[in-house]
Amino acid sequence: TLVIGDKDDIVTLNNSSAVTVTIPASVFAANDIVNVQQIGTGQVTLQGASGTTITSTGATSTAPKLRARYSAASVICSASNTFTVIGDIS
Repeated sequence: TLVIGDKDDIVTLNNSSAVTVTIPASVFAANDIVNVQQIGTGQVTLQGASGTTITSTGATSTAPKLRARYSAASVICSASNTFTVIGDIS
């Protein structure tokens, strides 16, 4: 789960199994950004906690996945509990 300390930073995920990163409700404010990078072989899924909305161009737009090892994406809070994920997603 992302925390406010992750704001303006890069969170790296190094796991051989799939990883789910939860974007929590009521933590981030508009214009806050967290960068996420998959450095292991386990695919990373970004998922919103209850009460959050995620949009992206990913195949599952509300739960985008990083495309491959070393892919990265930015999680941008556009409004209260509303996020857009942009980057190397599938």
